[in-house]
Amino acid sequence: MQPRERLIFPLDVPNKKEAERFISLLKGHVGLFKVGLELFVAEGPAFLQYMTDTARTEYFLDLKFHDIPATVKRALSRINAGARLATVHVDTGRESLKPSPEAWENGVKLLGVTALTHLTPDDLEAMGLAREYARDLTKLVLLRAGIARAAGCDGVVCAGTEARAVKQEFGPNFLVVCPGIRPAWAAVPGDDQRRVMTPYEAIKAGADYIVVGRPIRLATDPAAAAGKVVAEIEQGRRDRSGPA
Repeated sequence: MQPRERLIFPLDVPNKKEAERFISLLKGHVGLFKVGLELFVAEGPAFLQYMTDTARTEYFLDLKFHDIPATVKRALSRINAGARLATVHVDTGRESLKPSPEAWENGVKLLGVTALTHLTPDDLEAMGLAREYARDLTKLVLLRAGIARAAGCDGVVCAGTEARAVKQEFGPNFLVVCPGIRPAWAAVPGDDQRRVMTPYEAIKAGADYIVVGRPIRLATDPAAAAGKVVAEIEQGRRDRSGPA
């Protein structure tokens, strides 16, 4: 992939009008647009058809499915051919993580969500996780990544802080997508992310894709900000070492 193709921009906006504005500004500057819960709830499946038929751009459907296997399987089977990536929470269990044949035929790669990047060890322990996993996020992510791979997932979503360990454990072909990316040059007011890395650090650690939202969305010139991120991606790839 070219460095630009590794950059995912989340369309975390309240409506189609705002999404169209960012697609117009950033198409050609980023690799994929991510459609998450906020926009999907506001605009529904029709927006995904718009992405494919009108905007003519591929997207990452990040709805983080979390339900019983039959429900997840039916939902995955209805993802259209414009999607390149989709997500399911690993803690739904192995059956829910099995890729849908219909989605696979459409070229959709399934990612297991390991541990959301806002979570801290205190959060995880309060949620009932065993202390050995709550206090060692890398150990938890590796456990869940192993479950995802065994179920047939193409990769995982994890923080950049765990990317290197995942690549070392599961090899270069197991995709790693990292949210919570914060360039050193971009302040994010009221940031709710905890386990963060710069674009350069995450790519160097082994991330295949990085998700960069607010540092680009809040910039005076979003396209220029995306260009700065891509430059960091290029440098990270150049300096990457090891099995990733």
